[in-house]
Amino acid sequence: MKVKGLLTAIGMAAVIGVTALTGCTSQNNEVKNSTKNNAVEEKTEKSDEKQVVNLYSDRHYDTDEELYKLFTEETGIEVNVVKGKADELIERLDREGKDTEADLLVVADAGRLYRAEEKGLLQEVKSETLFNNIPENLRDEDNNWFGLTMRGRVIVYSKDRVDPAELSTYMDLTAPKWEGKILVRSSENIYNQSLLASLIEIHGEEKAREWAEGVVKNMARDPEGNDRAQATAVVAGEGDLAIMNTYYIGKMLNSSNPEEVKVGENVGIFFPDQGGDGTHVNVSGVGMTKEAKNKENALKLMEFLSGEKAQKQYAEANYEYPVNSNVEASELLKSWGEFETQKINLSKLGQNNSKAVKIFNEIGWK
Repeated sequence: MKVKGLLTAIGMAAVIGVTALTGCTSQNNEVKNSTKNNAVEEKTEKSDEKQVVNLYSDRHYDTDEELYKLFTEETGIEVNVVKGKADELIERLDREGKDTEADLLVVADAGRLYRAEEKGLLQEVKSETLFNNIPENLRDEDNNWFGLTMRGRVIVYSKDRVDPAELSTYMDLTAPKWEGKILVRSSENIYNQSLLASLIEIHGEEKAREWAEGVVKNMARDPEGNDRAQATAVVAGEGDLAIMNTYYIGKMLNSSNPEEVKVGENVGIFFPDQGGDGTHVNVSGVGMTKEAKNKENALKLMEFLSGEKAQKQYAEANYEYPVNSNVEASELLKSWGEFETQKINLSKLGQNNSKAVKIFNEIGWK
């Protein structure tokens, strides 16, 4: 009886032990399965997370939108664009600080890119692709921004009243023969500020001041309107010469407005300072913001826009010169002829901007 009771007790203990072990194993399996499921869910969530790049841009061209769509098709990265005037976007970036969602800043004119850099809103980017695609003089000395498209600031003249053989340099615009014949935008315009900044860099402040004074003396009217307005005024006979960007002539020649086309057809383009200091050029460019949250995606977009496919589209559809030397200018731009550009690094346009503005104010360029 005692033996049988002992065996019964041992059997029950064994059953209890097995049950406990089974329960423990079951719990362990549940924990493992739970951990595995969580990992799978986390991985799925990560793979489903939308890839984006956010940019602030003052460019308003269909070409840009098409390129962003193409980038998304090729990479799956969605491009979100906030548009505005360059100075307003720079101020917004400054105000937002670490809370900004912008990864890239895209603006026209190296002077504005320099402003953003000076405010500490951009960061250095090191990319062999960008270094190979974009010439050194068309990007920031410290690699905080990179040119994407190029435009020449040239002399546009009346085909009826001006022999291009009479034209030569920017400095020649101060000659008495052009008195009352020059049309140009106001001194508040960043393109004019950058042109003067380039002359400061090349010729020094005194010579640059003499140029500005001479142009004011030879103006056909007080500055008014945009670049297209200057070409329109030339054709209307208000003046014989205009200082303006090449891009606008391309736009006018291909406009849906027949009056603009007529203006484009009746003016010629002259590239100053050939065989000398070269024609002044400027860029639309891009910089990665200091607080960029999507750095990898931002870099991919920068590299894409500097590549041959995007550069060709800029040239063909938007009448801008490609910065990538492997890409030819459009047939229209080539029809205007090849030209030598100023050899200065475009960072100088920003560095000399305050000097240019001071000169404009002091000599009365309205």
